[in-house]
Amino acid sequence: MRQPLFEVRSSSIHGLGGFAARRIRKGTRIIEYIGERITSEEADRRYAGDPSEHPHVLLFVADKRTVIDAAVGGNEARFINHSCEPNCKAFTEKKRIFIYALRTIEEGEELTYDYNLTRDGRDDAETEKRYACHCGARTCRGTMLAPGKDRRQKKK
Repeated sequence: MRQPLFEVRSSSIHGLGGFAARRIRKGTRIIEYIGERITSEEADRRYAGDPSEHPHVLLFVADKRTVIDAAVGGNEARFINHSCEPNCKAFTEKKRIFIYALRTIEEGEELTYDYNLTRDGRDDAETEKRYACHCGARTCRGTMLAPGKDRRQKKK
């Protein structure tokens, strides 16, 4: 039996994270992001007024009608943290989400992808604080939210 591609352990980025258990080559499909498939209306109902620090980070939009809630029946993919300089990327394939390696990832390196969380128009300081990024990347934009149309990312 082959060793798993990654393991979950304590992360300096946020809580728990996924770490390469062995070298992962660029282009490798690492894991499918799974959980309960619900409507966006159900996701809004479940997490409306959620006081947690990052209330929607376990939700992943599969298409315009389907959201995957990894808090219900999710797997280890839910522990892969956000980074503004990720080594992985999420791709949608036939309404399923898969995490792929963007580059070769060495054993022990934390797996990350850019969450690019959807902005809902409330780009106030409280929202930015709620979704603050702690990835530590040289080009960190300071938030897990997708860049705004009128915002300029920090230059490298």
